[in-house]
Amino acid sequence: MPPRTELDIKSLVILTIIIILFSCDKGNQELGHIRYDPLPVEDIKFFSESLQRNMHINVILPRGYQDSNIEYPVLYLCHGLTSNYHEFKHVGVPEYLNRFDMIVVMVDVGNSWYVNWTKSKQGQHNNFADHVTKDIINYVDTHYRTIASRKGRAINGISMGGFGAIFLGLSHPDLFCSIASHSGALQWAADQRKLLEQGKKPWVIWEKALLDTVTRYNNIDIEGYSTIPERTPQGQIFVKPEDADAVDPFKLVLEVPKEKFPHIYLDCGIGDGLIKSAREFVDLLIENDIPFQYGQSDGLHEEDYWGRELNISMAVQYAVMLRNIWGKEFERYDPYSQ
Repeated sequence: MPPRTELDIKSLVILTIIIILFSCDKGNQELGHIRYDPLPVEDIKFFSESLQRNMHINVILPRGYQDSNIEYPVLYLCHGLTSNYHEFKHVGVPEYLNRFDMIVVMVDVGNSWYVNWTKSKQGQHNNFADHVTKDIINYVDTHYRTIASRKGRAINGISMGGFGAIFLGLSHPDLFCSIASHSGALQWAADQRKLLEQGKKPWVIWEKALLDTVTRYNNIDIEGYSTIPERTPQGQIFVKPEDADAVDPFKLVLEVPKEKFPHIYLDCGIGDGLIKSAREFVDLLIENDIPFQYGQSDGLHEEDYWGRELNISMAVQYAVMLRNIWGKEFERYDPYSQ
């Protein structure tokens, strides 16, 4: 057998490296992807004192919850208009949560805009802000191992839910350390003030939508609370302009004491009709030196955009809660102080 030349040896080494790299690539071809199955979503029914009726939430527990005895931070997610608490099951949240040690709660408020209505009719009790900030949080804190304080709570939402999350977070800075909005209808309250000043009724939902007695978004199946008309409160959401002012994020954000400010995260798709109000809100924050994070990228007012961006906001809000729970401040390194 002839002796191997230096070129033969080099070729053999290169071939060996290629084989090793190929084998490693096959074995790790899923690196960078979520390799776990979606976490189970539990549909919970409970009685809401604020609404005086049974309501539902979806709860997702983090991996390892059943095998531990630790307390977890909680992220509350708020759905959009005409949608419901199942919305977040379909935009990646059960998959994304595999990466975070926190509980996720998907709230349900119908087409209420997350506010306490000024007037309710037909025997209804339409106190939806109280439903979220009192009833839901109390239920979660008493039935699960949570960090039951501001440092362990965050709230986020889509569209109407984006408005709701920002409004609820700013009006209850003692409850949440992190608030966020995707494609939020942040200008909605200010628009209702204008209608009231003109002697018109506030706008809650499209009249045409109220004629739809068949559609059940995301296959919701709650007796008496599944179709759009059933899920739209009866009464008057605001009576006077000041009622709208009380829930207006543009006003509330200027009233929160500096030491109580929650972390604010906002994003919106460039092709979304609501991006104008997002940018106006950002301008207000900049003018008043209020800390925040903002992102805008290609996208419309639709699930594909929200499914992409929720992975980012969940990571940010999880990190903010961890920072608050930890409470550690890193020392500044000054090499010249020695």
